[in-house]
Amino acid sequence: MTSATDPHPHPTVTADAPPPAPHRAPPDRAPRWSLPALIAILILAAVLYSWNLSGSGLNSFYSAAVLSGTQSWKAWFFGSLDAGNFLTVDKPPFALMVMGLSCRVFGYGTWQMMLPVILLALATIWIVHASVKRVWGHGAATVAALVLALTPITVAINRDNNPDTLLVFLMAGGAALALRAVHNGRLLPLVGSAVCFGLAFNTKMLQGYIALPAVFAVYLYAAKPGLVKRIVNLLIAGVALAVSSFWWAAAVSLVPADDRPYIGGSTDGTAWDLIMGYNGLGRILGGEGNGGGGGGGGGGFSGTAGIGRLFNDILGGQISWLIPFAAIACAGGLLLRGRAPRTDLTRAALLLWGGWTALHYLTFAMAEGTMHPYYTSALAPGIAALCGGGGVMLLRAFRTDRRWAWVLPAGLAVTAVWAVVLLRRASGWNTWLWPAVAVVMALAIVSLLVFRSATGLRVRLLAASVTAAVVAAVAGPAAYAWSVPSGSGGGMGGTNPTAGPSTGSGFGGGPGGGGAPGGVGGRGDGGGGQQGGQADGQNGDFPGGQQNGQMPGGGSGQAPDGAGGTGGAPPNGTIPGGTAPGGTDTGSGTRPGGAGGGFGGGGMGGGASSELIAYLKKHQDGAEWLLAVSSSQSAAQLILSSGEPVISMWGWSGSDKAMTLARLKELVKKGELHYIQIGGGGMGGGPGGGGDVSTEVTEWVQKNGTAVKESEYGSTTGSDTAQSSSSSSGSNQSTVYRLDPSDVG
Repeated sequence: MTSATDPHPHPTVTADAPPPAPHRAPPDRAPRWSLPALIAILILAAVLYSWNLSGSGLNSFYSAAVLSGTQSWKAWFFGSLDAGNFLTVDKPPFALMVMGLSCRVFGYGTWQMMLPVILLALATIWIVHASVKRVWGHGAATVAALVLALTPITVAINRDNNPDTLLVFLMAGGAALALRAVHNGRLLPLVGSAVCFGLAFNTKMLQGYIALPAVFAVYLYAAKPGLVKRIVNLLIAGVALAVSSFWWAAAVSLVPADDRPYIGGSTDGTAWDLIMGYNGLGRILGGEGNGGGGGGGGGGFSGTAGIGRLFNDILGGQISWLIPFAAIACAGGLLLRGRAPRTDLTRAALLLWGGWTALHYLTFAMAEGTMHPYYTSALAPGIAALCGGGGVMLLRAFRTDRRWAWVLPAGLAVTAVWAVVLLRRASGWNTWLWPAVAVVMALAIVSLLVFRSATGLRVRLLAASVTAAVVAAVAGPAAYAWSVPSGSGGGMGGTNPTAGPSTGSGFGGGPGGGGAPGGVGGRGDGGGGQQGGQADGQNGDFPGGQQNGQMPGGGSGQAPDGAGGTGGAPPNGTIPGGTAPGGTDTGSGTRPGGAGGGFGGGGMGGGASSELIAYLKKHQDGAEWLLAVSSSQSAAQLILSSGEPVISMWGWSGSDKAMTLARLKELVKKGELHYIQIGGGGMGGGPGGGGDVSTEVTEWVQKNGTAVKESEYGSTTGSDTAQSSSSSSGSNQSTVYRLDPSDVG
């Protein structure tokens, strides 16, 4: 899958002798089209990642943490959800640090937050292009860059403030540096690779390590130094990996528990528990807030765990378009290099990118814990490199050895068939596309066979046939990718971004999907549920008493972003281009991924109207926190709406043990907190690290606090108390109570 205009002759590939290394034009003889092609791909990618960005919904969970990081350096370091540093997000803070620095320099807003994300996404394309070019040449690198830029789920996640874009950038950089270390035998690139993977760990913890076994194994096998030297170098790299991985967790553990925020997602408030539990084995085995465990846990987000998961109705259109061709290209390339020397760079690259792809595929396919569709964006660099590099090897073998003449056409045919299957799943969506893909690919394959041995001017016809095959192969992914910035597809805004039309019924797996896995309650990387979804377990109930398939933080099946899933709000309470959580329209309309209008809409802890927020700010009386609510979803939206610190007592899913009765009494006695919101299904049962804790807190607040009447802050709903959050049926009401030091016995 590359240009057939290479001016260098290619000897016949035989099984009796190792094939020569792929010819590469020296740097000073790069084809004239190479750099313009790369620039064009980067421009295309920049458009896909940034077009209509201000009209897209970002993840309010991370947006609030970034805003808090601009208000407090302590919150920036810990990754706190609130500037008062009560609770952190459930991830290490490296991605938040990057976005937070950008917002400190340029001011807080959607573009300021997303600028480094887009730049990192473009840098990842450049890294993959450079790495593939070093091994397979310019044509292969161009195809790899194009495939990576147009991968649908990559486009979706690169328009969001989830940490995955930074994660993929760091892992791709680590893989590229490791290949350089294999090639030149030097220690420094290997250490640099280890540092990249360590920083990836500080972005999404153990997910940053998935490709690491393949990277280190390839170095151990194929690097030029002797065996002892290779082992020593890997040990040194291991030290660099440990330091770059655990510096943040070690620093956090050195801070006394009373002086640091509770680490969200952990069971004991420590970073080490987060590493081993929720963000560790819990992702693979389930449990620890990750769903099920043992029986298809996490299936509501991406389908039931199993070897074919990435080809199902939810994930197929996001990532699987070119997986079959990548597998064929990798296997064919390894066979072609079967008798090459141990240090052969081409085989090393195939093993590294093939191992990268296989490890990610198996991990995501078999994971029993939380599995969001956008996790699969980590597969894209491996698929892209194999399609480019392995594709060019199949093309050369196709032209020079009759025994291989069927492999490339077969791979292209499989690609076209699978594209047709995926496109036909999207009933009524661009119905002309799948016949066009089938026809163009069929003509391209026939032309390839006709002009297989072309020479002279007829080589241009062969090149045109290859180009047509590439176009047919990427047409489907390109259509899915363009649907995101164009607004014609894609779902869930910032909480669980996807590309293309709705084709699956998973909770969070494409627009219009179904419900959450029973009892999970929509926990994840700031990722919640699906629009219009009904829960598929336990009669649709969520932790904390949400009934009828309601989502945490969003009534009647709405996404957790509630009022618009904003990309962030400046302290004056406005949200760029969206609907403010308080219900005030400040921009171009409602965000995708949540309902417009009132805040919260029921679910874990509810929310507050704009009138109540104004009342709370007026009567804050010097308190550190404006309000305490049950969940991080509600707290995030309140932080964005008010610009003030808000306490999330139970974290994202309600299982964090951040708030105890003793801690609440201490905050009230010191005058650091006056207002607590209870009800709305957020307390008195499910959340709070156990029913006893939340019930104890609820009963004490109701006994000692004073309910704030709606008439006190100008609401006209006609209720006597602050019922600021309710479901469509009028249940799950929440009430705000005032507590003063004198109320603490």
